[in-house]
Amino acid sequence: MAGNQPEKADEPTRAEKPAKADKHAKADRSAQNPRHDQSVSSRLRSLGWDPLDEDTRKYRSRARAALRFVLQRGLFRGLVRANVTQTVTTARRVKAVRGPFVLVANHTSHLDAPMLAEGLPWAQARYLSTGVAADYFFHVWYKRLFVRLLFNAYPIDRDGSRKNSGFSRRLLRSGVPILVFPEGGRQKTGTMGEFKPGAAALASSVGVPIIPAALVGGYEAMPKGRSWPKPGRPPVGVVFGDPMMARDGESVVDYMERVRAAVVDLYDTNYEQILGPRTGPREEH
Repeated sequence: MAGNQPEKADEPTRAEKPAKADKHAKADRSAQNPRHDQSVSSRLRSLGWDPLDEDTRKYRSRARAALRFVLQRGLFRGLVRANVTQTVTTARRVKAVRGPFVLVANHTSHLDAPMLAEGLPWAQARYLSTGVAADYFFHVWYKRLFVRLLFNAYPIDRDGSRKNSGFSRRLLRSGVPILVFPEGGRQKTGTMGEFKPGAAALASSVGVPIIPAALVGGYEAMPKGRSWPKPGRPPVGVVFGDPMMARDGESVVDYMERVRAAVVDLYDTNYEQILGPRTGPREEH
């Protein structure tokens, strides 16, 4: 009788078995690599950006982005490559990032911002905005025009006025990625300093990934005090690592330490390929 037969619903179908197997395999991969299942795109992308206002609209201007493409990828790239031997290495997952993010890098010289901006894939760099000192770049009209056109720059207060406080967060929530140098200034000796946790706190609170990047050779090519690279087209490399997301329950200090460790690893792993064999003892970062 039909009532004595086992119900088919109790047995997994052929379509369900692979699904369960895939689910277990994915769980195993996630256990081995905690970032495997983490999206490298901002959760804001699914929620939508904040409406653009008078202050943020210019940072997502398509016309300005088109002009910046010509300036960065044409004129400025030619100028950089005429004075340094540039190499760019980009992790595959960087190109998977959609929406805003925080680009975090060591700060070796005045070459850093332009090399990062023109080295990042255009899909991610299109609206990249760089924070610059308000007192130095934004108080004189031609400096302000230069950094806005070339770096989509926004002002950062160094005088304690807090006039522009919170603008980084507003940009991220408006869909604009930002570049941050968490050391707080250019290196004076070529040794990487400590990273302040502000970038990690910002990325974690807004829900965007951090892309770690290492500048290799920037200090050697143009140390603090020089206004132009050394002659002979010295080698300088930019290395973009895999995007990183904050882990559940992770403090911003621990998150920033993990990001710094990634930057140090990118630097050390690519040092000899870019600058050649080390001639002295390896510096501890």
